[in-house]
Amino acid sequence: MADSRILTYTDKKKLEEQLALLNEEKKKVAEEIAIARGFGDLSENAEYDAAKDRERDVYRQIAEVEEELRTATFVDDSSAGDSHCALGTVVRVLDMEFNEEDEYTLVGYTEADPAKLFISNESPIGKALTDVDGKGTGAQVGDVVTADTPGGAIQLKVLAIRKR
Repeated sequence: MADSRILTYTDKKKLEEQLALLNEEKKKVAEEIAIARGFGDLSENAEYDAAKDRERDVYRQIAEVEEELRTATFVDDSSAGDSHCALGTVVRVLDMEFNEEDEYTLVGYTEADPAKLFISNESPIGKALTDVDGKGTGAQVGDVVTADTPGGAIQLKVLAIRKR
């Protein structure tokens, strides 16, 4: 996770909430370890082994979230405009192959929900819409972008952009 991600302030809030929950979990695991120690011989103590495994997992998750918060670039998606595709915009596109329209909401990864067409800028379609030149420039109305999806390349024409 050393690469910097572009996230929204909504993502930041969710990560901070997740970190708070993990820190509470860390306290609970410490109590479980203390109780398990009281059961005797640690070499044959399944409760102790399980608690130590949970402790390891919680500490790993805490480190990942802290790293994410430390290295991410946070953007205010509420200030997104309607001139180009960016986090915080809703983009209506035409699938050039099937002549079908879809409307995607561009969000940070913690809000992504492909079933609802909430896509992150890290998804193939999100990346194609928000980074047309490899420098972070978003597509504009009328642009045709190519998204390299797992099902193959698709071409999308941007029909409309609006604030979320």
